[in-house]
Amino acid sequence: MIEELIRLDKELFLYLNGLGTTPWDAFWMYLSRTLSFVTIPIYAGLLYLSFKAFGLKRTGLVIIAVALLITATDQLSNFFKYGLGRLRPCYEVDMIPLMRLVKGYCGGKFSFFSAHAANSVALAAFFSFVLRTRFKALPFFLLGWALFVSYSRIYIGVHYPLDVITGIAIGLLFGWVFAKLYIFAQLKIKA
Repeated sequence: MIEELIRLDKELFLYLNGLGTTPWDAFWMYLSRTLSFVTIPIYAGLLYLSFKAFGLKRTGLVIIAVALLITATDQLSNFFKYGLGRLRPCYEVDMIPLMRLVKGYCGGKFSFFSAHAANSVALAAFFSFVLRTRFKALPFFLLGWALFVSYSRIYIGVHYPLDVITGIAIGLLFGWVFAKLYIFAQLKIKA
């Protein structure tokens, strides 16, 4: 059963990765960067919206929650990557001639699960949960952005779809949990 799932994952990867075209490569590489002229304004905007919604003291709590959230998702991803040892597509000899590696280098050796997907979705989910009552359209924008970042990992050739889907699921779970913890802590500060 696992072998069949891995085979299907590889086939889906080759299909999705093969949809890429040279004119779009720079866009998807840029979107995949952790810090860029796209992500920095998004992070700054979220900080501003948090300040506007919660004030200075609770925005400090948001910063702490986000730092812990990213640390948790990132370290869990590393735990799984080194624990399971699934190679990235760009390190698998049978995949290399069939795929498009857009990135100039492959990155770390292991792929399961995508920290980029987990971190971007966790941030999107966290802010969607804590700011959704004040900024109704924000969740749609943030989750759309996070899904684009997640897909970029397949496009550029460094993650399989299952790596990305798992990262998205972990990000949603952790974003929700940390939002609940933040809301609980916020109520304690209020009292």
